[in-house]
Amino acid sequence: MRRETAKVLVFDIETAPILARVWGIWEQNVATNQIVSDWHLLSWAAKWLDSKKIMYMDQRSAKDLTDDRKILQGLWKLLNEADVVIGQNSKAFDAKKVNARFIMAGMGPPSPYKHIDTKQLAKKHFAFTSNKLEYMSEKINKKYKKSSHKKFSGFELWTECLKGNIKAWKEMEKYNKLDVLATEELYHKLSKWGGTGVDLNVFRGEEIFRCQCGNQNLIRRGFNYARTSKYQSYHCRECGAFSSDTSRNLLSKEKKRSLKGPV
Repeated sequence: MRRETAKVLVFDIETAPILARVWGIWEQNVATNQIVSDWHLLSWAAKWLDSKKIMYMDQRSAKDLTDDRKILQGLWKLLNEADVVIGQNSKAFDAKKVNARFIMAGMGPPSPYKHIDTKQLAKKHFAFTSNKLEYMSEKINKKYKKSSHKKFSGFELWTECLKGNIKAWKEMEKYNKLDVLATEELYHKLSKWGGTGVDLNVFRGEEIFRCQCGNQNLIRRGFNYARTSKYQSYHCRECGAFSSDTSRNLLSKEKKRSLKGPV
């Protein structure tokens, strides 16, 4: 039975740093036999798109911080359930990092999902000074900005969490959750420009043309032309995105036939 709407998961992870023995602090080439402690998952936060509840798990109560299997299982279940995932730089970092931890923990892959990366969306359409979440959320978002975790500045937040500082863990939770909220808001801002590569309407059982945001509050706004095609374009009154009804080519057979020659 087809699901009436897509299950879209916004997520973000935080990882422990790699600890290694080195002889300097500049241009070091660290061999694997210099690693004292490898990276692992510290925490993750996630929410279903446009829902109020934010899900979160971390290692604060773990007897062995490096054993992240319990929180991996929690994240795996969500990814396995998702039709689409959204993250900031998540194609290059978050998804590959959790996949590495999954396989090292003896876990199989979650069910395949579509993937939307807000950093890639930003690079596709814009030339911002920075494509980092901190910069873009500050300049674009109205409600949620990336946290600067002032109580524990910079790397100190991670070192204090590794020491078991409960105040640092509480700050990490706020930091991780806010990243998810900021990413979700940023997605809504960027996605109206198109280029996500995912049409959420394909998951709907009904055969009604909608905007990518799911709304039917559309106005006709010109046409979209291809080599031998002409489609009606629409502007969404809700999110402001433009879309085209590609199910119906408005050109006549005679017109299409006349366009078969070289350009």
